[in-house]
Amino acid sequence: MANENNEMTVIVGGHGKTGRRVAERLRAMHRPVRVVSPSTPVPFDWSDETTWPPALAGASALYLTYHPDLAIPGAAEHVRRLTRVAVDAGTEKIVLLAGRGEPQVHPAEDAVRDSGAAWTILECAFFMQNFSEGVLAPQDDTIAFPAREVREPFIDCDDIADVAVAALVDDAHAGKTYELTGPRAVTFGEATAELARATGRPLRYVPVSFEQYATGLAEHFTAPVVEFFIDLFRFLLDGHNASVTRDVERVLGRPPRDIRDFARTAAEVLR
Repeated sequence: MANENNEMTVIVGGHGKTGRRVAERLRAMHRPVRVVSPSTPVPFDWSDETTWPPALAGASALYLTYHPDLAIPGAAEHVRRLTRVAVDAGTEKIVLLAGRGEPQVHPAEDAVRDSGAAWTILECAFFMQNFSEGVLAPQDDTIAFPAREVREPFIDCDDIADVAVAALVDDAHAGKTYELTGPRAVTFGEATAELARATGRPLRYVPVSFEQYATGLAEHFTAPVVEFFIDLFRFLLDGHNASVTRDVERVLGRPPRDIRDFARTAAEVLR
């Protein structure tokens, strides 16, 4: 049975790439939504557990993202404690955003599975929106990343949001773990070429070393966080995630969006 329209969905990380899209879709369906983050009127802070009960009060469903990454040490315990608070407060359904091909996130996934709530796990490939809103955004017409010629089936965040909303409103997705990818795997260089064609910019992909990339990250993150991300990228960027799945189509009844479609959509932002 689908959730009734008067049941509140709380979105942890509701200003993020997927969270804000989930919120937009639920609001368009006239479903009550509470977006929570450290800066919202009802604040939520992973490092301040006193903020959790007010943020989750009245929630029948929860869309859960973790900052800066679900694989980071301590995330699983945070998620386990949060889901306990949520279920005790009456939350009946949890949809968790996770990374694809990352055994590092499995403890956090298991915390959600063990929570007592109905659950759906979304294990996602690299976001296409990282090219327009995130770490892969061009700098001086250059996209520098330590991915060499690795192929990645990039996923559009709009597809993730559509699947997340389906899981939040339809109980048929309870107990499912979906691997969400785009329709084809491309290299980071091929993705950059699609963006260049769509924008008319002379964009180029530069495959830097992990050490070079760490130097850039150090301008934005502490040393332990930089070390974490470099270790994670070393693990992820070995080709083991190059395969394509059909889970988006299984859930939505349509194929996922292609990187070429994303490039056309993002061209106005990237020009």
